[in-house]
Amino acid sequence: MKKLNMLCSVFLMFVFAGVSAQETGQKEARQEGHTNQNKFRQMYQEMATPNQYRTASGAPGPAYYQNEADYKMDIVLDDKNSVITGDETITYHNNSPQDLEYLWVQLDQNIRKKDAPQKDGEGMAPVATPGRFTSTYMEEAFDGGFNIKEVSKDGTPLKYTINQTMMRIDMPKALKAGESYTFNIKWSYNVNNHVTNRARSGYEYFEKDGNKAYVIAQFFPRMAVYNDVEGWQNYQFWGNGEFALPFGDYEVNITVPADYVMEATGELQNRKEVYSKEMMKRYEQAKKSYDKPVMIVTQEEAEKAEKGFSDKTKTWTYKADMVRDFAFSTSRKFILDMMAVDVMGKDVMAVSVYPKEGNPLWEQWSTRAVASTLKSYSDHTFQYPYHKAVSVHAKNQGMEYPMICWNYGRPDEEGNYSDRTKFGMISVIIHEVGHNFFPMIVNSDERQWGWMDEGINTFVQYMAEQEFAAEYPEAIAPLEKYPSRRGEPSKIVSYMKGNQNYISPIMSNPEQVHQLGNNAYGKPATALNILRETIMGRELFDYAFKTYSHRWMFKHPTPEDFFRTMEDASSVDLDWFWRGWFYTTDNVDIGIKEVNKYYVTDTPTKAGKEMLQRYGTTPEETKALYVVTEEDEEFNEDMKNKSLLENSETLQAYLMDNFSEEERKNLRAPKYFYQVVFEKPGGLVMPIIAELTYADGTSEKVTYPVQIWRKNDEVVSKVIPTNKEITKITLDPDLETADVDVNNNNWPKAETKNEFEEFKDASQE
Repeated sequence: MKKLNMLCSVFLMFVFAGVSAQETGQKEARQEGHTNQNKFRQMYQEMATPNQYRTASGAPGPAYYQNEADYKMDIVLDDKNSVITGDETITYHNNSPQDLEYLWVQLDQNIRKKDAPQKDGEGMAPVATPGRFTSTYMEEAFDGGFNIKEVSKDGTPLKYTINQTMMRIDMPKALKAGESYTFNIKWSYNVNNHVTNRARSGYEYFEKDGNKAYVIAQFFPRMAVYNDVEGWQNYQFWGNGEFALPFGDYEVNITVPADYVMEATGELQNRKEVYSKEMMKRYEQAKKSYDKPVMIVTQEEAEKAEKGFSDKTKTWTYKADMVRDFAFSTSRKFILDMMAVDVMGKDVMAVSVYPKEGNPLWEQWSTRAVASTLKSYSDHTFQYPYHKAVSVHAKNQGMEYPMICWNYGRPDEEGNYSDRTKFGMISVIIHEVGHNFFPMIVNSDERQWGWMDEGINTFVQYMAEQEFAAEYPEAIAPLEKYPSRRGEPSKIVSYMKGNQNYISPIMSNPEQVHQLGNNAYGKPATALNILRETIMGRELFDYAFKTYSHRWMFKHPTPEDFFRTMEDASSVDLDWFWRGWFYTTDNVDIGIKEVNKYYVTDTPTKAGKEMLQRYGTTPEETKALYVVTEEDEEFNEDMKNKSLLENSETLQAYLMDNFSEEERKNLRAPKYFYQVVFEKPGGLVMPIIAELTYADGTSEKVTYPVQIWRKNDEVVSKVIPTNKEITKITLDPDLETADVDVNNNNWPKAETKNEFEEFKDASQE
């Protein structure tokens, strides 16, 4: 083996002789120094220094802490006036090592106040729908926002200051480390129509029957997060950056019209009081039904309830432990179905609530999509810890909360729907139910890092969609795989090669990006898919990803915790990947610059003699091998028909003197040597994946690791010795890397027709 390596080294030295000689013999002017901009440098400058709270391995440190907030609430929904009134008691637990002089509370509904500041500049659009024009320039602004009636402790008013969507509560004395503080807030606000006044929360009004369906969230003053990274996370809510919330326990009483059906975060405490006897009977059946949903409230019963308009009220009571938020949905229009799901040996209820307008699509696929999602996500992360997951039908909505989410997908008035509507509904259900894992349990800071919940969740959604299709092939027939909108590398190419003026790095606050969907959802999901399938491989990636998920269950991770854990648990250095994909807007473009076929000869070549001369020797003094291409003057046609050893008596003699007969039998004697020069017009370094097609019709795929670019960020060369003639080389044949320009991915270069030629061909068909 040592002798074989020596032989290869001698040969390769001469293959690259031209480059080496040029570098050795050429005098250059003295150049100025430069900073280290190597794509493979470590990320010490970009990432915070590890400490006792967050370790270098990406795990929580020995001093890691998180504060908690417990809530007891009495909520009343005034359906006639669309007003919510609340009385909440918050107990805030200061588990930090610092004394806190004040508390910050989030008032997200204040974004809907009449005098709320507008975050974006906009001009007069050249064209607009009548509805858009009317709502923008003619309608009176909706009067939303919290009406804070009281902030007190034990009946004594507390001083508070409201700054837009944040409220500071000034305590009489500092809350010491390890202590808790209990106070009360009374409030109300007008509920918006989320269809005409677009929002994550609100009601939809059904003009035909005069009913409303409510999806209610961000409806109560909520504690902000205090941690070792931000201190108080009191960045204003502008609409795109979602939520940063502490975990806690909830006890919530919600009073609504007596004929309303409800689902909410938490476990229903008084089911026998709010369910009819028939509903209870069906509920018990649903707990044992693992193959299909059981109707708790049928469509016929919901349609009957639509006509009721009860003047009485009913109070639903829920408890939830260790959740970061609370939301509920309620209407007399709701159909309700459930089924049990075995999630790693634990029974969980998959639940759907929807008006008749969602059928027949919702009764067929909603709860099944919920069930499949819980199993898929648990397989890729951790066992789902809660007792249920609820999918609520809401027009034009897709939003997530602990145990419950809003999802769109509505047939037309005759109940017809397209594949686009069906797959859109299934995908949004998978996505929003999946948010139970990210960020409802792995509780990242959505206000600052939108990609940590949306991008990671969209990545797992992609896997879950394919697994849903495997479980329910009839849902996608006649397609062979689920038509995922995001996740596959080819789906992000148009964005990554777009106008750089409208592209932001993934590591940007959601309020500062132009294309939030591509930035926070599509690109990070694609990056993680490439990391799993092409860079790391599934085994290493899946182990590291599960490690991250388990480490940060019910905790507050940062991007650095994710990056470090993925490397720590896999032994794969990924600093080049995080920096390129997450901190820049560079794109992938790797091409074939040139391909040269070499022949080995004993005949001294002009280039070879010049190189030997520079090293102070001559062909007569050195028994050397020389390489030529068909364009060189030393080439002759006989070389094509001879084997490597027939072309070189010098090589034959060397082998006879240094290798035994048995060793010579095990040596390769390639007939062809190809030097492929790869170029990289794109900024991102990536592995080079090449498919080699041979003259006999066979092909094989070779992959050169990303480290091939470590010492030259523009071009690199590889020598391919082979016994078969290569007729074609294709880079990234399966479109694994999101290469933005495949026109330079082929040798010989693929012919491309201009517009006239394409028109001419089309006219002749």
